[in-house]
Amino acid sequence: MGAGSGVMAAGVLSELAALNCEPESYTILELSADLKQRQAELLQQHAPLVSWRDSFPENFTGVVLANELLDAMPVHRVVWNGGELQECYVAWQEERFVWQAGTLSNPRLQARFDEIISRLGELPDGYVTEINLAAEDWINTLATNMQQGLLLLIDYGFAQHEFYHPQRMQGTLMCHYRHRAHDDPLILVGLQDITAHVDFTAMADSALAAEMQVSGYTTQAHFLLGSGLTELVAEIEADATQQLDLANQVKCLTLPHEMGELFKVMALTKNLPVNMPGFMLRDLRNSL
Repeated sequence: MGAGSGVMAAGVLSELAALNCEPESYTILELSADLKQRQAELLQQHAPLVSWRDSFPENFTGVVLANELLDAMPVHRVVWNGGELQECYVAWQEERFVWQAGTLSNPRLQARFDEIISRLGELPDGYVTEINLAAEDWINTLATNMQQGLLLLIDYGFAQHEFYHPQRMQGTLMCHYRHRAHDDPLILVGLQDITAHVDFTAMADSALAAEMQVSGYTTQAHFLLGSGLTELVAEIEADATQQLDLANQVKCLTLPHEMGELFKVMALTKNLPVNMPGFMLRDLRNSL
């Protein structure tokens, strides 16, 4: 799903080939024509195994990989004002874009927020946050079209009690421009990436409502270590410089102040009993 440059797909396919267990087919669901071309150029050696689509196939069986997909989906930004939930819209004032609160564009936002309040309690006045209905709908669409299989979500985010913590007064919306991060999406319009963290509790709720099972949830660090990352690195023959580079990569992926804790991994399944080693080291499903 949304394979970006295609580097991850190339790595997955090369490793599966080395293990002599290539899949029958590898399909990339990609909406960007430019990225499709870049992916095709990088994955030439794996043709004709790889194909592209712009929508889910019907009644498919397989494994779906979604790495940093949900954080890029559009979200509704809302604010809790005087006991009323309002939506944050973009207005034009004094020659610049500004936020302007107004009535909700979708009644589902009120229903979702009421659920959050009932679970977590009241939030402070002026509390700004995001609700990702697009991600919920995406999971429902996938589940409807999947006959049997596994969806592996890898993204940065929190369980609901952390996502909507009272101290997180300005939500999680972040912008990225030339390797710098800030929280103002109303500048550099069209030039910067805009992301929001994932509410993994909402993803689990959506999966259960769509008759999928939550088969695993943990941090990226525990998933990789449980999957044998340390043993894999130890097997690689490398000189001192390469060993140092590998060690730095492992640190980036697993240390708490890097990607290890903020990134989470969730497995959603349909008609497929699984017992993945990546979730055995630390099972966090009870935190959802």
